[in-house]
Amino acid sequence: MEWSCNARVQAGAMLLALFGWVSSCVTTFVPLWKNFNLDLNELEIWTMGLWQVCIMQEEGAMECKAHDSFLALPLELRVSRVLMCLSNGLGLLALFFASVGLDCWKTCEGKPGAKKQLLLAGGAAFSAAGITTLVPVSWVAYTTVLEFWDEAVPDIVPRWEFGEAMFLGWFAGSFLAAGGSLLIYSTCLSRTGAPAVPPSARPLQPATHGPATMSPWSHHSHPKNADLVI
Repeated sequence: MEWSCNARVQAGAMLLALFGWVSSCVTTFVPLWKNFNLDLNELEIWTMGLWQVCIMQEEGAMECKAHDSFLALPLELRVSRVLMCLSNGLGLLALFFASVGLDCWKTCEGKPGAKKQLLLAGGAAFSAAGITTLVPVSWVAYTTVLEFWDEAVPDIVPRWEFGEAMFLGWFAGSFLAAGGSLLIYSTCLSRTGAPAVPPSARPLQPATHGPATMSPWSHHSHPKNADLVI
């Protein structure tokens, strides 16, 4: 019962972490971190990502252009590139470690300590990947809010707003952190402890003959025999 419960926790943690890692990879490369539309031409929507800027038209056509230079980007976008790539790498490494350490796999079956260490490493890597996803997304969101409400910018100037990728990044980081935490928690559950045997199910010990293990009936026979002799 304990093993099956532990396996269910691990399976749920892996599903959460896998969904979070895939969402984090999508967030890294899609150009949907920011968007705005021009008042003069409402049929065009400008979107920006970590790697390129795109123009989407109402007909469905999209034209994208990569950023001219990495050093020319704002600080938050430069740091976000590094952290998101680091998050994707950590998630891939965590998938390998955690998959080998799962109880449902027969790898390292005779080494429970090694499986526990692999699960701990996978859970810690998933949690770190979640943090390195939440930090850049939240930082870009913070600067977007500051720029949107900047009173020094004229009202006629278009302002960037949140894109769909930012919301996906928040969900991805949360799922990664939750999956990693559950994997770490699963290592605290007992795996090898055998359930205690109730007293009623224990086998009866055979009685041994001797003065120390005499039955109670032998104590009552002595007085009766004494009365008969008298």
